Order: sequence, then C-alpha cells, then structure tokens
Amino acid sequence: MKILVLLLVLLTVSECEKNVTGRTGQSITLPCKYDIKINGPTEVCWGRGPLPSSGCTNQLLATDGHKVIKESRASSRYQLQGRLDEGDVSLTIMNVTEEDTGLYGCKVEIVGWFNDEKHPVHLTVNRAPRLISTPSSGTTSSSSDIHQTTAATPTSGDFMVPTGSDVTDGNNTDLVITPVQQENSLHFFIGNTLRFSFIIFIPLLVSALFYRVWRSNLRFPTNTRPDQPEEGMMILCEEE
Repeated sequence: MKILVLLLVLLTVSECEKNVTGRTGQSITLPCKYDIKINGPTEVCWGRGPLPSSGCTNQLLATDGHKVIKESRASSRYQLQGRLDEGDVSLTIMNVTEEDTGLYGCKVEIVGWFNDEKHPVHLTVNRAPRLISTPSSGTTSSSSDIHQTTAATPTSGDFMVPTGSDVTDGNNTDLVITPVQQENSLHFFIGNTLRFSFIIFIPLLVSALFYRVWRSNLRFPTNTRPDQPEEGMMILCEEE
C-alpha cells in the first residue's frame, strides 16, 4: 500500500503545473522540454485544457519529432521557436490577448505504456497599461495615469531566445515562470489511480488464471483414465 501511494505521488510531481504571466500584445512562451538524447526525436502536441490519456484537447499544433505538422497548426500565432533538435518544444503565442488566459498542455509521446510526459502550463494575461501623453500646457496627470515607454521587465524567470527551424519575427519578452505544485487535483488522482490499477491487477488476474490451469492439470493427469483400474488390482464379480 505504501509503494502504491509513493508511485501516485511521483506521478503527480511529474505533472507539476507551471504558471506563466504576461501582458496583452506580448509574445509569450510556454515552456516544454524533453530529453532527446534518451528518447530520440518524438511526436509532441500542444493543446488547450486538461491533457487526456491520448492526444491533446483542443489541439493547437503538433510535431513529427523533427518539424511542425502544417495541418495541425490551429493559427499562425502559435509557434515553436526553440531548438527541436535539442528537445525544446516550448510554445510561443504571438500577440496575446486576455482571451488567451487559461490552461495549456504539452504532451511528449514516449514509447511504452504510460510513459508519455505531460507538462501542464497555466497562462495568465493581464491588460497592458494605457500610454498617456503628457499635456503640452504643463499640467500634471493624475496619480492613476501610468506613463509607459518600454515593456515591463519581469522580476524573475527564464529568458526565452527565439532560435530554431520554426522562428518568426516578433517581440520576445522575459517571462515570470513559477512552478506550482497542483493541489487537490481530482483529475490527475483519478487518472493515476486507473493507470496503476491496470499495471497491478491485470498481471495478478493473468497469474491466477495460469495457476488454476496448472492445478487442473495436476488433478487429472493425461496419461491415466479415471475409469481405468490400477495395475495389479483384481476385480471380483459375483455370479448370480
């Protein structure tokens, strides 16, 4: 029981959700990487919403391991600007709006049962402050007015550099990326429980069937008939 609980915890950690924050009009990158040296080039898909057991919900784009599949791209705003040959499949959304706020998911297809890597990312897009021009008459603006000449610099995070085969022109920005452990996620708990149910109970069921067949073979040997008398046994018949 302790081993099962530990494995469930490990699966939950592997699906740790990340938070990314940006402002309207920026190009925001949602991180997703995998170890290409171990797994080799593999298929990846990006979707919007919780990641299902197969494929991606509301798919935005997908790769064949080497390049983006053109037919899979939902919009030209979705780009992979990282090095695909190094396992960087981070998704860049160009010119984001407040409607882009929500949960996104990156799924890396790994060969084998239940080996797929899932990278959920929650994006929050805030409205950018308005640009207020200074009046020529010399009057000062109110304290609520915000004078913005350059894009805001985030306090911390990863600096995303656009390189690779899927690079397009755009304004890149530093992002605040904070790993957040997903708490009380019924969705992930149920999914992980079903996975381990298949892993543990199916082998037990197969073993039980083999054991029952083996016991049946011991009970009725093939070389002895049930109605055949043993050698050396005398059968006495009384004549009427």
